[in-house]
Amino acid sequence: MQSLSIIVTGKVQGVWFRQSTKDKALELGITGEVSNQPDGAVKIIATGAKEQLSLFTDWCKQGPPKANVTNLDVEELTLQTFKSFTIERY
Repeated sequence: MQSLSIIVTGKVQGVWFRQSTKDKALELGITGEVSNQPDGAVKIIATGAKEQLSLFTDWCKQGPPKANVTNLDVEELTLQTFKSFTIERY
């Protein structure tokens, strides 16, 4: 198990990115959270097996149909534990 911080930039707000991210994470068995950032990016903290996270980051490179992802910044974190995958609103 490992945790990743994923910052997604591009046209990623107002296109159902957070909900689609949650749906994909639950489908893959990943826990964590997703939130919109003030700068227009989407931030994801994801915990899962290496194979799950690889599939998940591949999906994040495209996102939902109306998204236009221009960059993905992925960093490994110390292991984070979550009960499920949630959409955070700050």
